[in-house]
Amino acid sequence: MSETQTATQTITPNIWSDGAAEEQAEFYAATFRDCSFEITGRYPEEGLPDFQKAMAGKPVTVDVSLAGTALTIINAGPEFTPNPSINFMLNFDPVLYSDAADYLEQVHTALSADGFVMMELGEYPFSPKYAWVQDRYGVSWQLILTNPEGGKRPFVLPSLMFCGPAQNKAREAVDSYIALLPDSGWGTVAEYPEQTGPAPKGAIMFSEFRLAGQWFTAMDSGVEQPFSFTEGMSLMVAAHGQEEIDRLFAALSTVPEAEQCGWCKDSYGLSWQVVPDNMGELMQRPGAHEHMMGMGKLIIDDF
Repeated sequence: MSETQTATQTITPNIWSDGAAEEQAEFYAATFRDCSFEITGRYPEEGLPDFQKAMAGKPVTVDVSLAGTALTIINAGPEFTPNPSINFMLNFDPVLYSDAADYLEQVHTALSADGFVMMELGEYPFSPKYAWVQDRYGVSWQLILTNPEGGKRPFVLPSLMFCGPAQNKAREAVDSYIALLPDSGWGTVAEYPEQTGPAPKGAIMFSEFRLAGQWFTAMDSGVEQPFSFTEGMSLMVAAHGQEEIDRLFAALSTVPEAEQCGWCKDSYGLSWQVVPDNMGELMQRPGAHEHMMGMGKLIIDDF
């Protein structure tokens, strides 16, 4: 069963786009119901470093609202690309959509066009209709027909697949995230009943958990994967005040060379952005972009 995402969303998934953020947002708005977008910032016309000069005047970020869940597309260069280690599980709930099965098929057709099918659309032990596809922009989506008698969940659940260097660390990682943020905890946890590929018996086959009141899923991959977490998909946390920024950044940042403009990388390789909850206001200050580019951890008084 689905629920509407809360109005205050502390953690926003960010998707890296190679200069196609606006086009990508238009694609999602055409693919999904209850989906809209807004360009929320543009690169300055002057003062950009050489590697960004081609972006002058173009959108910096595009905010997408998908069935009440906020996503942000970062308009940048070819440095990073999304991969399935962070993906989105979509709950097609007959309570929310009377034609949920048909809607799922429509979305599957749109997302798989010029994309890649990771798991074919069909019936599986956990759902009468399910598919996993990677769209033309490299973003991965799990489409699942939900049991309307189950617990309430939003349409969009950001999903973490622990693989590569982070293989079999789902439980440890999620425990650390839950300890870090209020209104957090485990939901359903299903374990592998036996060794499955690189996942030993007892590793997490599927789980749900809440961070700051938001639902996520996590799993240890049952297949050896050629990828793991990168900056191509990151989680942005809105922190209230400098003290909260300091606390979160200290806990999440384990790779000093990854610290730039509020970005950091945790011990599992997952990229986070720790930003003030009044970031939009701060970016309106004169020279804010230039000041931010010189920061690792964001310092509110330095904007």
